[in-house]
Amino acid sequence: MSQECNQQRGDIYQEITNKIISQIEGGILPWVQPWQGSGFSLPRNASTKKVYSGVNILLLWDALFSGNYATNIWLTFKQALAMGGAVRKGERGTTVVFTDTFVPKKEQEKTNLEDQRRIGFLKRFTVFNVAQCDNLPPELIVSLPPASHRFPVESAESLIKANGAMFERGGDHAFYHPASDTIRVPTQEQFFEPINFYRTALHELTHWSGAKHRLNRDFSGRFGSEAYAREELVAEMGSAFLCANLGITPTVRHADYIGNWLTILKNDSRAIVSAASHASKASDYLLAFTNQSSAEQAA
Repeated sequence: MSQECNQQRGDIYQEITNKIISQIEGGILPWVQPWQGSGFSLPRNASTKKVYSGVNILLLWDALFSGNYATNIWLTFKQALAMGGAVRKGERGTTVVFTDTFVPKKEQEKTNLEDQRRIGFLKRFTVFNVAQCDNLPPELIVSLPPASHRFPVESAESLIKANGAMFERGGDHAFYHPASDTIRVPTQEQFFEPINFYRTALHELTHWSGAKHRLNRDFSGRFGSEAYAREELVAEMGSAFLCANLGITPTVRHADYIGNWLTILKNDSRAIVSAASHASKASDYLLAFTNQSSAEQAA
C-alpha cells in the first residue's frame, strides 16, 4: 500500500481520537447520555438489522443526540434507495468505520500463504439516520423507548445469574478480584439510587469477562498504572453497552480516571478504537449467556 494510503489510515484513527478527546475535555463522556431525553439503545442498521459495534457505537450515539433523532437506526445512501426511500437533499451523514486487512509487501514474498501476516486498518463510510430520509417504510421511524428505572431490572438480574460468576452482594466497595475470580458489589439498598447497583454490577462483570480463561485481556497493571486505566476504560464502555442492551441509561462509574484516559488517548491514537472493540466483545460475551445479544454486528 502507498504512503498516502498509510497516512489516510492513520488519519481515521486520529480523527476519531481527536473527536473523543474534544468531547471529554468539554465535559461529555461519549459512552453516557449527558442529558434527559429519549431512551438509550445500541445503533442498528435499517437494512441488515445488525447492531453496530466498537467505536461506531460512540460515533453514532454522538450523532443520535446531536441530531436529536427519535430512533437509533441508520443506513447508507444506497441502502436508503434500495428500500424505496432517499436521503433528503442537504442532509449530512455520519462517518463510521470498519476494519479491513492487507498483506504488507514483505509478507507477500513468503511462499506459504499461512505464514503471511495481515495488518488491520480502518476504512470509513457514511451512514444517515432514518429521520434524515424520506419514503422509508413507516415501521423504521419508531421512537426509542424510555430508559428503565424500574427496580428490580429483570433482564439485568438474569444476566448476573446466568453467567455463573461468583457474585457476592455486600460490603462497602465494588470490585472484581482476579486471583479469586470473584465479584463483590454492595447491596441494592446501599446505593443512593438503586439503579446504580446494576450499572456497577455490569462494570465489574465486564472486568470479569477479561480473565485469562475468558477473553484474556491484560490485568497486569497495578492500580493507577496505564494498563489499569486502559482496563477501566474498557469496563466503563462495556457497562454502557450492556446498559443500552438492557434498557438502563449508562452513567459514569469511575470519573476519577478521566485524566488518565485523556493522557492515554493523547499518546495513542488507536487506544479508543481498541478499548471500544474490547468493550463490545465483553458485552457480547456476557449477553450470550442469556441470548440477549444480537450475535451479528454491522461493523
